[in-house]
Amino acid sequence: MLAFSALVAGSFSLGGLMANDIDPAAFTAVRFWLAAVFVGALAQMRGGFGAGSFKAPWRYAVLGGLFGIYFVLMFEGLKTAPPVSAAAVFTLVPLMAAGFAYVLLRQILTSRMAAALSIGAVGALWVIFRADLSALLAFDVGRGEAIYFIGCVSHAIYTPMVRRLNRGETAVTFTFGTVVAGGALLLVYAWGDLVAIDWFSLPIRVWVALFYTAFFATACTVVLLQFATLRLPSAKVMAYTYLTPSWVIVWETVLGNGVPPTLVLGGVALTILALLLLLRDDEARKT
Repeated sequence: MLAFSALVAGSFSLGGLMANDIDPAAFTAVRFWLAAVFVGALAQMRGGFGAGSFKAPWRYAVLGGLFGIYFVLMFEGLKTAPPVSAAAVFTLVPLMAAGFAYVLLRQILTSRMAAALSIGAVGALWVIFRADLSALLAFDVGRGEAIYFIGCVSHAIYTPMVRRLNRGETAVTFTFGTVVAGGALLLVYAWGDLVAIDWFSLPIRVWVALFYTAFFATACTVVLLQFATLRLPSAKVMAYTYLTPSWVIVWETVLGNGVPPTLVLGGVALTILALLLLLRDDEARKT
């Protein structure tokens, strides 16, 4: 899960570099189809999809639509939002997902998890408003962060919907169906932009981001997430989301984009505290 969170974080930094170079919907459509090739090859290496894997295809259309909305709005938001701020918005997903999980699955949080998610949300808001109390009181949120927040709402609905709609398919199979359906929907939605783009004149950073998000941030993370979910409680898996802003800071430093102000790092510290709280075992605490 450490590797998972680091790979996901790379999407923010690389996305921030090329967000203004290409239409987000067109980029995400191609990214989904490349990811489908990678995930499909992975499934074949693991023995194929199995009979009945794609029954009720409407399920994949729902999930693909939610996933597509998330990624399109992510790259749209990164046109103006700093990667660290966008990553902080992403840490609001577990809290929102917990609310949607109650509505859709009647899942109830423990008090410790609720406290941890709340601390993580405070840390996220700290970073989003750049440690500026007057900006918080005025609710002066950036346009990019606001756009990406809508995408994160879509992601938060997607998370419990995966469990609600799954009928025993493996994570690899479900991911393949989701990215194919999402790619098909985006192909229709972004067709005009897809054919209008001069693909051969795009900067190299777009191609780097495209390959990275399709292979590392999709295909590889599917394997890592599946491995982790078979060995860790779901609360622990979810907890590693809070490492994303910290990893983005590492990515930004490596790419030469500097680090955020010291006061902003206080919000990142709160997200790490939320991680540590979620990693604690209830059983260990009781003993």
